[in-house]
Amino acid sequence: MVKPFVWVMIIFLMLAIPQPASGAFWNVTGEKMIHDPSLIKEGNTWYVFGTGEANKNGIRVLRSDNGTNWYTTPVIFPTAPSWWKTYVPNHESNQWAPDIQYYNGRYWLYYSVSSFGSNNSLIGLLSTHSISSGQWRDDGLVVRSTSSSNFNAIDGDLVIDKDGNPWLSYGSFWSGIKLTRLDKNTMKPTGSVYSIASRPNIPNNPIEAPSITYRNGYYYLFVSFDRCCNGVNSTYKIAYGRSKNITGPYVDKNGVSMMNGGGTILDAGNDVWKGPGHQDVYNNNIIIRHAYDATNNGMPTMLINDLYWDSQGWPSY
Repeated sequence: MVKPFVWVMIIFLMLAIPQPASGAFWNVTGEKMIHDPSLIKEGNTWYVFGTGEANKNGIRVLRSDNGTNWYTTPVIFPTAPSWWKTYVPNHESNQWAPDIQYYNGRYWLYYSVSSFGSNNSLIGLLSTHSISSGQWRDDGLVVRSTSSSNFNAIDGDLVIDKDGNPWLSYGSFWSGIKLTRLDKNTMKPTGSVYSIASRPNIPNNPIEAPSITYRNGYYYLFVSFDRCCNGVNSTYKIAYGRSKNITGPYVDKNGVSMMNGGGTILDAGNDVWKGPGHQDVYNNNIIIRHAYDATNNGMPTMLINDLYWDSQGWPSY
């Protein structure tokens, strides 16, 4: 007969065994349809901002009061500002790839305006003192690209460096991922533009959606490889590298530079979740991305995981 104390110890040891990666999935319910999600928490309320629905104006916004059950709230930009057409005359009705971050007393929301397959694009900026207020200030143009540019001004991501300085990474295909420092007051570019990731040996350079986070002496750059937006036939996958300096060089676990196609794969999907990507890392312990649900007609679906770090400082689910 096993004594009660022994049973207690057995149960304790079983609970102490690290759980498999699938155990890190959040049990998300309610409204889950999203593309290019970015996550933030204000007080006790969670928000996810994402690309708007096709052929509909606006940035999509989901809200949750507990982090698991989600519902829709009114879109941002139900009517497109007239100034967009000055830079992108033929832009899509929906806006893409928003990134939400809190810095210096305000919430900053970067978003993209473009048309599919074109680099005639812009990244714009909104800000507010409180997301729940619903009162957004239009801070205008941040960066643009044209058909003569060698980069694409979409997929902006705000990161704060270890010294408290704001930077913006961005880029999609063309010459890859860019990084520029921002003015602390305007939150717009000042100074040089750095190239930090590229896949020069693959046709069309399929890399986009940067997300940078700082942890324990390293800057970690997460990107999406290959192609999204084709339902269950999407080939998106999440890759990463790291650097001691925010401007690079970023290298993967094998020491390959991300400027030369390097990138360790974090998530390439599975039989259910196809083409995971456009990831966003929050507080270094949560990662959100979309994937296409093979059991639900390829619906772009929000996936949230706890983000773990191994003994060598590399990320995993």
